[in-house]
Amino acid sequence: MHYGLMLLSKVIDNNDVAALARFGITESDFATEAERQAYRFIVDYAEANRGQAPSYATVAAEVDGFTYIPEVADSYEYLARQIKSYAAKLAFVNLAQNDLPKKFETDGQKDIKSYIEWLISELESIKIRTDVRNKIGTDVKADADKFLAEYERRKAGESFRVWKSRFPFINKAIGGYVSGNLYVVYGRSGRGKSAITLEECIEMAMQGATVLIWSMEMGWYEVMVRIYTSVSGRIGVSVAELDGIDMEAGFDSRDLRHGKLSPDFEKKFREFLASINAIIPGRLIVRAVDDEDFVRRNLRQLEADVIETKADVVLIDPFYYLDYEKNTSRTAGGDAAETSIKLRRLAGRTKAVVFAITQADEVDGKTDDDGERELRLPERSEVKKTKQLLEDAALLIAVDTNSEQRRGLIGINKGRDGGEGEQAEILYLPQIGVIREMETGEAAAAQFVNLF
Repeated sequence: MHYGLMLLSKVIDNNDVAALARFGITESDFATEAERQAYRFIVDYAEANRGQAPSYATVAAEVDGFTYIPEVADSYEYLARQIKSYAAKLAFVNLAQNDLPKKFETDGQKDIKSYIEWLISELESIKIRTDVRNKIGTDVKADADKFLAEYERRKAGESFRVWKSRFPFINKAIGGYVSGNLYVVYGRSGRGKSAITLEECIEMAMQGATVLIWSMEMGWYEVMVRIYTSVSGRIGVSVAELDGIDMEAGFDSRDLRHGKLSPDFEKKFREFLASINAIIPGRLIVRAVDDEDFVRRNLRQLEADVIETKADVVLIDPFYYLDYEKNTSRTAGGDAAETSIKLRRLAGRTKAVVFAITQADEVDGKTDDDGERELRLPERSEVKKTKQLLEDAALLIAVDTNSEQRRGLIGINKGRDGGEGEQAEILYLPQIGVIREMETGEAAAAQFVNLF
């Protein structure tokens, strides 16, 4: 096994010390102490001599056991792969024979799930360390064929999807939600941010998406009540009279929540559930705070759930109830910031649309002449818990609602693809499954003139 000596000899012959960095070769990748010493000497020599490689004679004189191999014709990539492959085998053997038994003695017998998670992490670390990087980025000129191939996949709807919003002004502003992006919805406590975001997720399920909901505040029954109320409101299982206006509505969420549907509505509800597969083309999968198996709430578990369910859309409600990543920066708020960064990467890696809900800072609200609280969208600066979410979001959606007034506001406070500053008023009656954007124009004004 002379691949390490062959690579170092090629580096010396070509005066190309930078090749070691280009292909991610580190000291730990070499199998023998002589190779590791030669690597250190070559790298140190280059740093002291403006990137120049030492001669083979100098290396042989400085490093005992180094054997120079002249005129190596194999490519850097081939040699690097052989070195990395052998390094991976050695690392795996060491893990299996030494680290694994020791870890099991101390941790495995106490908490097998934690032990398995550690083992997966170690295996992933070996894989990452021993991957060979042979190319940096995408070349605008050289990779035109790669671009065309991706263009054709997108044209066929295979590579990414754009999911339409429940609210027309968002579709108009940004064209819809693009797979692989992180979208952040925020508002003050109790102002409808969960209800609004759930509406978006239901809308995407109605378009055929598989939606994974991580509900870390509400129990599964409450989430299901909201979903069934919303879906039934969309198909109009009942008619609600509001200030003399008849409006299509869903089942009453309070009756569903307390198990007190009237006999007629209970019959209708059972019929509704029997036909739910035909009503919702996609899937809505709920993991809730009261699920017994919902113990780990970190990004590793989230990604595993996304892969297992093949989720197109993910809802994290709320972001700040995730098990945060470790704060490697040792700065205040670093755990949340690191989690936000990795969540953004997760969205891109899994090609899912990811919604993360967070809070806005509380501020004193204004009231109108009648003593009613005025609706006010929170500013960008009022994002609470972590400002990193603001940076990582493709879209920052602000929410404020008032169920007593039966209305709300939704606005875009940051749009990577435009739309910043756009907002719309919504009709907000979540109790009967009516959450939708207000119609505009004279006809709409006449329709709702007596509603409020």
